[in-house]
Amino acid sequence: MKKAYQLLIVMGFIFLTVLSCKNDDGVDVIPPRDRGEEAIASTAEIETYLTTHFYNYEEFENPPADFNFRIKFDTIAGDNSSKTPLIDQVSSKMVPDRVDETASYKIYYLVAVQGEGESPNFPDIATITYEGTYLNNESGFNRSDVFDSSTIPVRFDLTGIVPGLTDALVEMNASTGYILNTDGTISFQNYGVGASFIPSGLAYYTNPPPGIPVYSQLIFTFLVYETERGDQENDTVPSIYDDL
Repeated sequence: MKKAYQLLIVMGFIFLTVLSCKNDDGVDVIPPRDRGEEAIASTAEIETYLTTHFYNYEEFENPPADFNFRIKFDTIAGDNSSKTPLIDQVSSKMVPDRVDETASYKIYYLVAVQGEGESPNFPDIATITYEGTYLNNESGFNRSDVFDSSTIPVRFDLTGIVPGLTDALVEMNASTGYILNTDGTISFQNYGVGASFIPSGLAYYTNPPPGIPVYSQLIFTFLVYETERGDQENDTVPSIYDDL
């Protein structure tokens, strides 16, 4: 019993020594930022980007024959100095933080083409193509390289993706249907095209995938092809009709 007691003392000393070394080496886990304060800072970063950038709205107004309806962003400068900034073309809404109920965010989204089909709800399944980047402050609030994308339509459960992307997709409409081309491909008709500008608290916050800095603001562009009712409980009742 005495030996066991002495062993506990030794183990306790080693544990405290390890903690002390961690403190000295500066490898302790840093507490996450206050989500309310981060909401203010992230909104300011996004608004800076929206004020200084535009999208290819002229192509959407008068689509060329081979136009693929992909949103492209560029800086308002030089030959583009007279372009209309995104801040004058986006919509916004207030949404709650999913972690801290006392915090909320002003999320901006762009509707380049509304779409003419049904609109997805929060627990639905949406089929989209997309491209994701983040704001790179080191390059003057320009976007990073693409960190995730798909040019092939992908089905997403909207309850399982980045919350800020869901908040934008529910403002869009899907296609009215599709036609089967002679080469076996499918062409969707009258689909929605948009973008979302997502504050970090509605994105990855302190747990981003490899290669994305913590507290990054995200930008997603997307085409919305189809939507269907989600049934996360697999009880044959669409989740939108479940008793909250």
